[in-house]
Amino acid sequence: MKVWIPHPAGRDLLGDLPEGITVEVFDDPRRLPSDPTGVRFWVPPFLSGEAASAVLARLPDLAAVQLLSAGADAWVGRVPDGVTLCDARGVHDSGTAEWVVAAILSQLRAFPALARAQARRQWAYDEVTPTDELAGKRVLIVGAGSIGAAVQARLAPFEVTFTLVARTARPDQGVHGVDELPALLPSADVVVVIVPLTPQTRGLVDEAFLAALPDGALVVNAARGPVARTDALVAELTTGRISAALDVTDPEPLPADHPLWELPNVLLTPHVAGSVRGLLPRAYRLVGAQVRRFSAGEPLVNEVVGGY
Repeated sequence: MKVWIPHPAGRDLLGDLPEGITVEVFDDPRRLPSDPTGVRFWVPPFLSGEAASAVLARLPDLAAVQLLSAGADAWVGRVPDGVTLCDARGVHDSGTAEWVVAAILSQLRAFPALARAQARRQWAYDEVTPTDELAGKRVLIVGAGSIGAAVQARLAPFEVTFTLVARTARPDQGVHGVDELPALLPSADVVVVIVPLTPQTRGLVDEAFLAALPDGALVVNAARGPVARTDALVAELTTGRISAALDVTDPEPLPADHPLWELPNVLLTPHVAGSVRGLLPRAYRLVGAQVRRFSAGEPLVNEVVGGY
């Protein structure tokens, strides 16, 4: 059988594969590496969307799609019946969690303002001090999955308290249900949003969500842009009452004339949380393991069901 992957380096990162498996690099949707007949396992490019999913119709023997992203929103509903869709749960835990911690600390310790002062060659001590601090903050993590757990583990040494929220409550684990958010938001100093994009989570961060936060709260979105309503974000952030750190936006890329760029209480990064040097080795360890499972007729892990 054939396995198509998007990176030449992936060949050496897959590990040993059973005999009879041909690995080919498919990194240009305009040019197939060979006859698509016999392609049973396909790994699309990282953060690929509708353009890549259009290739599905050209792969008559496809049985499994292994994504390199933790989110599967661009693929749900597009994969043909009989084809198993798997995400990269676990691959992005460390990179995304590091970004969340860095973004929180940067905002609370006024690093964006200090970077602007550095560009002006201005010693801005009197302008920014005293800064806020992370110690003692009440952190609400909306999305108590794999990445949410990694965020909690990395924030734990900073003397914070946690409240965890998931799609459904898990009382035995101290996890609240998303329906409890209205009662939880008023007590949150920092809200980390790390849910997958589904019909249920689209627009979750809306006017009511933001209005429920206390003055001075920080909203951190490392999920997907449409999880937050952009117009609601702009309206609330423009008042200066709260601040935000956003690795994702809606639309994306964010147009140069968008008002989010100009707000001094917003830290913006261009969807870089998971784009770290360790991504490919971790991703292809998963891909190699999945190919071996598939070849042996074993169930695949990380199967996407119901958008999750």
